[in-house]
Amino acid sequence: MSIWFGEPSLEWANSRGEHALIRALGIEMTEITEGSLKGRMPVDHRTRQPAGVLHGGASVALAETLASWGASFTVDPAKNYCVGMEINANHVRPVSDGWVYAEASPITRGRTTQVWDIRITDEQGRLVCVSRCTMAVLPTPSQY
Repeated sequence: MSIWFGEPSLEWANSRGEHALIRALGIEMTEITEGSLKGRMPVDHRTRQPAGVLHGGASVALAETLASWGASFTVDPAKNYCVGMEINANHVRPVSDGWVYAEASPITRGRTTQVWDIRITDEQGRLVCVSRCTMAVLPTPSQY
């Protein structure tokens, strides 16, 4: 059974990041499954730290991007919107080039908060980062 509200559009969501950090880092959402949102990010001059490996902050930006869009795709936008409350990350493997791939899945989806698990892997499928993001579910402001 699908967790999504309506039919979320990856094309629309990706286009919303045109003038934002998402685009600057090369983040793109790539797939919606019945219970998760997937995306990817290049490991290049935009996302590396001075030592030449993937910057932990870039991994966190990828994780929060997927958790934010994932949470937003599960609520009725006429009634609610979602924003990040807290995120943590454990960086377990360095990556120096290529792509990293992320999958975000909800651990819980409540009326006022959601918690998402995000796993980032390298091109060989090895775990690079594991993150947990808590999202606030807020009422959509009146639009009259």
